[in-house]
Amino acid sequence: MPRVIKPKSFGAPLGMYSHGMAAPAGEIVVVAGQVGVGAGGHVAGADVGAQTRQALENVHAVLAAAGCGWGDVVRLQTFLVSADDIPGFMRARQEVFPGSFPDGAYPPNTLVVVSRLVRPELRVEIEAMAVRPARRPAARARVRPGKRARR
Repeated sequence: MPRVIKPKSFGAPLGMYSHGMAAPAGEIVVVAGQVGVGAGGHVAGADVGAQTRQALENVHAVLAAAGCGWGDVVRLQTFLVSADDIPGFMRARQEVFPGSFPDGAYPPNTLVVVSRLVRPELRVEIEAMAVRPARRPAARARVRPGKRARR
């Protein structure tokens, strides 16, 4: 499970994120930027809040398909098309994050405002990186004396 990094010389983060995170060795899972488009291919809504909630659902679906959950996430990166969308994004995140991160250990998140996304009606895109805990090594087949193991 990832652990939050809290530098002694830093104050508290300005929002629902951590300054850093460390995770034990495992498999890195990278989630491509997810937008507010549902399974049917339709945009979740014109506002950044609806699109943020959908994008986070999409991130969660990719994490689950990789055998991960929100607790395995060590980094988020968010792209908004307007600084005016920051309050709506923050409200949507405040609705979703407590249920996704019940211990309050939020992953680091970089928020960037860009000129546009791949489609003009999209307001937000969210990327994630997670670390799936290392699995135990597979049991090795026993080799009888005088026989060589196949590789």
